[in-house]
Amino acid sequence: MTECLQTERISNSRRTKGERGVWQRRYWELLIKDENDFERHVNYIHFNPVKHDYVQTPADWPYSSIHQYIRNGILQADWAGALPDGDFGERRV
Repeated sequence: MTECLQTERISNSRRTKGERGVWQRRYWELLIKDENDFERHVNYIHFNPVKHDYVQTPADWPYSSIHQYIRNGILQADWAGALPDGDFGERRV
């Protein structure tokens, strides 16, 4: 976790309010519809560190649940690889 905190970006607005940059300020309640929807959301979570240029592949992120998925044979160690063309669940700004 120390490694993550050293690279954490905190805006001036968050700093003056004593907030951290790790958590999103807002959230949307979400209902998982079925197994496919659950899988899609887990994939999004696993790929997010790659999308934000913290690592080259999802398995490179040491804090990810992807390691349990790999150990349990659910995903391959090279799952998803690097960032694909286009979006992965949200719009780029």
